[in-house]
This record gives sequence, C-alpha cells and structure tokens, in this order.
Amino acid sequence: MVPRCQVQVLYFAKSAEIAGIRSETISVPQEVKALHLWNEIETRHPGLADIRNQVIFAVRQEYVELGDQLLQLQSGDEIAIIPPIRTTRNNFEGKKVISLEYEAYLPMAENEVRKICSDIRQKWPVKHIAVLVPVSEASIIIAISSAHRAASLEAVSYAIETLKAKVPIWKKLAEVATKTFVPQVQGAKNQLVKASSWDSG
Repeated sequence: MVPRCQVQVLYFAKSAEIAGIRSETISVPQEVKALHLWNEIETRHPGLADIRNQVIFAVRQEYVELGDQLLQLQSGDEIAIIPPIRTTRNNFEGKKVISLEYEAYLPMAENEVRKICSDIRQKWPVKHIAVLVPVSEASIIIAISSAHRAASLEAVSYAIETLKAKVPIWKKLAEVATKTFVPQVQGAKNQLVKASSWDSG
C-alpha cells in the first residue's frame, strides 16, 4: 500500500466559489499522478468538474499540468487549484465592468515576479527593475532602467505580458448587464443588473 500524507489544498477565484471553501487539509498518496490527485479533489467537490479543463495545479508553488506527471508529496505540502490567468479590460462579455476585487496566491505570485525579473536580467542589459502588483488596487507598476531606451521598453513589454500569463492573481468583476435575460434575475427585461464573475490577470 502506498503511504499517505496530509496536504493543504488552496482554492482561488472560481474554484473557491465552487468548493465553498478557501482551503482544506486532505489525505492523499505520497506518490500520485496529477490527474489522480485532481480526481480525489473533484470527488470531494463534484462541481469542480465544470472547470476541470480550465485549471492547473501549483505544487509547492510550481505549476503542474493535470496529467500523467508523477508527484512526490510530503505532509504539509500546498496544492493550489489555479484557474486561468489572463487579462480583462473595462468590459467583459459585452458588459461594462464597474468594479474589481482582487485575489492572489501571494507566495507563488511573489516567486513568479522574481522569476520574471531574473529572466529580464538575462535577456536585456538593464540596470534596475521594480515590479509592484498591489493586490488590493487595480494597477501594476513596472519600472525598468537601462542605458538605452529600446532595451527598457522591450523589457517592460515582456514583463507585463509574462506577468499576465503566469502570475496567479485574479479579479472578480462586478458588471452592469443590459441583456433581456440575465441568469441571476429570471425574466428581467432591459434592466440594469449588477452581477459578479471571476476573471484573471
């Protein structure tokens, strides 16, 4: 029999809404394929099946695809359920976004920002890098200096695009809808309805 261990599962954004919790400790095999681990988690929270093809794991703050990869786990490890990471503008699915609420897997987000800074230093001759991602505010600040403007501009572009693709930060959007049918309000016609949904970026 494969020995088991106690791991902490962290739920973010849409996965937290579906599971109804932010974290829990569960017993899992110490050696387990990523997909089998997902199946164990999904058994506890069947609604997660709806987002199965949209999420990946972070195991000890490193991304892991849901597949045949064998994981070596230890008691105390963190397994984060990571919904998609992408960007959102001032509208979403044709509805105006009126406010944002941020959530982040903070230790992993900080680690990913450090990796981005390291990549920039390897790719461009930059002197200083500052990346601030205030989780409670709707902004990202990136400042890069170099002897030549072109290197700084390319590095800033790389930083923002990589940050949007890899750093686990999500936004909950409060929207104004003007549809004739809104799932939250059955039969509503041409009314302004406030709704919320998770997006990432």
